[in-house]
Amino acid sequence: MTISESLRTQHDKALAFHAMHRADRPLALANAWDAATARIVAASGAPAIATTSAGVAWALGAQDGGTLGSSLAVELTARVVAAVDLPVTADIENGFADSAAGVGETVAALLAAGAVGVNLEDGTRSTAGGSPLLPVDEQAERLAAARTAADDAGIPLYLNARIDTYLRGIGADAAARRQETLDRAAAYVAAGASGVFVPGVTDLAELSELLKGVWVPLNVLVGAGAPTVAELGRIGVARVSLGAAVAESAYAVVRRAAQELYTQGSYDAVADAIPYPELNALLGG
Repeated sequence: MTISESLRTQHDKALAFHAMHRADRPLALANAWDAATARIVAASGAPAIATTSAGVAWALGAQDGGTLGSSLAVELTARVVAAVDLPVTADIENGFADSAAGVGETVAALLAAGAVGVNLEDGTRSTAGGSPLLPVDEQAERLAAARTAADDAGIPLYLNARIDTYLRGIGADAAARRQETLDRAAAYVAAGASGVFVPGVTDLAELSELLKGVWVPLNVLVGAGAPTVAELGRIGVARVSLGAAVAESAYAVVRRAAQELYTQGSYDAVADAIPYPELNALLGG
């Protein structure tokens, strides 16, 4: 059966996005959270667009952490896809679902919206004192459901499996945490993950140890003070993400401007704004 032009374009974008994950030249992602930020990032030279779940949730009036729901996240992703002619990968937290089947439904909807990649995390939102991570077999089932949804859609989805061992401080010591991370990475790749995302660690020595046991592209979360993209690439990291940091910085400008206005009656905080004509033109067409 002949596939449609739009699907072929999405398929090509998905293949291109896979190819961007290179240890000799890491894929650097300044995460966006709406059509405007996606256009700004694209105009700055980005090869692809990634959303930040936190930024998306905040922009839509919700807390990060599973409270937004899949329908709003999918709708926002569709707007980002429509705004740029680049591959788009969506941060979908835990899949906005309580089951593997639900994760599959979310991924199917995102693929229909035009996305070519997703991040799926194994951290839980439990506040009852249980484990902060999903059991490995349960997360593997969720990843497998995402992969099946992509296969059914005929799209080579880049499935980025986020492992929250470092972010949540799992393990009695560094060696135990590293081994837990590697065990999860192996299980997730076997379930269909294209790469692994390990936020919470930027130490080059520790990442070098992790990379000895990770045979798929490794994604790390960076921010002020972290090693440069080039430094991370030299040890084998294939993807570098700013995550929520850009959104946090943008909202910090809002707070500084408001505080300055209401405490001093001045406006210096907005001195470095993108000029109205430039920003307005960026959103045209």
